[in-house]
Amino acid sequence: MILGMSAATYTLLHVLISLIGIGSGFMAMYGFLTSRRWDGMNAIFLIATVLTSVTGFGFPFEHLLPAHKVAMISLVALAVAIAARYIFHMVGGSRKVYVITSAIALYLNVFVFVAQAFLKQPTLHALAPEGKEPPFLGAQIMVMVIFIVLTAFAVKKFHPEPAHA
Repeated sequence: MILGMSAATYTLLHVLISLIGIGSGFMAMYGFLTSRRWDGMNAIFLIATVLTSVTGFGFPFEHLLPAHKVAMISLVALAVAIAARYIFHMVGGSRKVYVITSAIALYLNVFVFVAQAFLKQPTLHALAPEGKEPPFLGAQIMVMVIFIVLTAFAVKKFHPEPAHA
């Protein structure tokens, strides 16, 4: 039992929250690339991605795992993103900080998604059973390059109108 749920139910909840974070994160990234604020979508992304990282710590563990380290990095990036958006209102340099830290958090969520796909999906697992083989590394490098390019364009293109009071 985890928080009163079976391990299977908790896992399903964690996965659903993760998928909501990834989906809304890609929508937020599209908003950055088209210079749209999409306040609601960004809020969903931030909340779901924080919850993804936090619920990851709910699984039983005996020592700190790589997934926990990724979650800690993500939570730091998300704290900075939330401050840039809601405290500094994306004014001046905080606009770039928001885009970059949001992209980092989304990238980390996708990084874990790819790692889980290689662990759980039989065809992918057969290609990289240890998670160190070229297909796994190639997939992760490709994801990283895509995020670097998207983030660079997003920083250049995201100049939204101020929120209306």
